[in-house]
Formats: sequence, structure tokens, C-alpha cells
Amino acid sequence: MRKIVLFFSIVLFIIPTQPVWAWGQEGHRIIGQIAYNHLNKKAKKHVDKVLGTHGIVYWSNWPDEIKSDTIYPDSYDWHFQDLDAGMTDEAVAATLTNYPSQGGKLWRITDSLFAGLEKEPDNFDALRFYIHLLGDVFCPMHTAHLDDKGGNAVKLKWFGKSTNLHRIWDSDLIQSRGYSYSEYAEYLENRFAPETKEIQKMTKPEIVIHNYHLCNEIYAYQEAGDDNTYHYIYHFAPEMEWQLYAAGIRLAQLLNELY
Repeated sequence: MRKIVLFFSIVLFIIPTQPVWAWGQEGHRIIGQIAYNHLNKKAKKHVDKVLGTHGIVYWSNWPDEIKSDTIYPDSYDWHFQDLDAGMTDEAVAATLTNYPSQGGKLWRITDSLFAGLEKEPDNFDALRFYIHLLGDVFCPMHTAHLDDKGGNAVKLKWFGKSTNLHRIWDSDLIQSRGYSYSEYAEYLENRFAPETKEIQKMTKPEIVIHNYHLCNEIYAYQEAGDDNTYHYIYHFAPEMEWQLYAAGIRLAQLLNELY
């Protein structure tokens, strides 16, 4: 198996300091299913050849599952790009090309993976990483604040059980809806289909700025002190669902461009 570290001009080493499970298993499968639904014939054929039929869903969580393995010991901070609070839209957009030295390497790695796949389109590991990390781009707590470790240090209760702000957006909020990943993907397709073309028109800066604004809204709601879980679900489930759908559409768009 060829290691994708060959794509990068530097080798990164990191000591893990926080758990990172963007969207959880179900969220990444939802994104993978929506993306698969929107692949053109050529791209679907190629992705199936590299990953196996429907492999975009089955392999979507592999980059999280290997975190306890030594195969990619430097991949821990590829999953997030935490940003400072109070940034302007211009400053947020600038991080896409002037990569921050702290807070993760999500922007850098997704750019490197895409460039690598253009040269080596059948790279099994690179494609699996790219599918997963493109989903991470749309998780607001993976562009959260640097000073609280992406919301991991913000302790909260969820239906009376201890959790944190990061975990709520990784998994708690999705699981509260009670759908299987395929049911949820179908629901999102029906709900957001009219917005597909607008999502496809969004630029990278627009996507990141949108995520950053949503992240700020999440922090503001938490600071307001409403700890009613049902209120939280009612308020944020529509935003979370749009993020999942947009992630799937964007992933399909970029894979169609690659293949």
C-alpha cells in the first residue's frame, strides 16, 4: 500500500491533545451517500474501481478509525483547522492560502490531497482521506476556536449526560434525529434538493466564512445559557442538516472534477 505522505513536501509529527471525531460515523456516511448520489457516471465508475462499489460510504470513517494505528502517526491534526475568535471575513478567507501555523492542518492537507489525486487518481489511501476530510471541512466545530480546543473544553449536558460542545456537533445532534444514515441521506436529498445549484456555486472562501459564522452562532447560543436539549435540537438541527447536505454536494462536485 502506497502511503500518501509522499504527496506532502514536509512530514508532520504531532502529539494528540484532543479527541477529533468530526460528524461521527453516521455523519460521514450520510455525506458519502449524498456525494455518491451526485457523482457523474465517469466519476462513479472510477471511485467504485478504487474503493469498491459504494466504497465512498464504507470507507468514509477509515481516517478516524486508524488514529490508534501507527500507519499515519502524523494525521491527527489533519482533521481540523481551529481559528481565533473575533476574526473578520477577510481574515478567515486568508487562512485558506496563508495556512495558520496553529490550530490544525485541514486546509493544507485537503489542498495537498486534491493536487496529489490529480497526479495519482488511483491512490487508495489518498482518496479515502480526501472523502473524509472534505466532510470535516463542513463540521463547524472543526473550524471552532483555538483557545478551547475546538469546543472540546466547553463542557455541557445533553439530556442530562456529560458531553462537550465538540461532541454535540460530531455525533449527539445527528443521533438525536433517530435516522439510519441512508434514511437521513434520503431525507436531506428531499429537503435540500432545490438548493443544490446554489451550493455548487459557493466558493471555498464563502464556505469557510459560512462555517465560521455558524460556529460563532453556536458559541453565542451556548453562552446565553439555555441548557434545554430540546431547544438546542429545534434551533440547530436545520443548520446541521444543511451542513451535511452541502458537504455531500461539494464532495461530489470535486470528485466529478477530479475524474
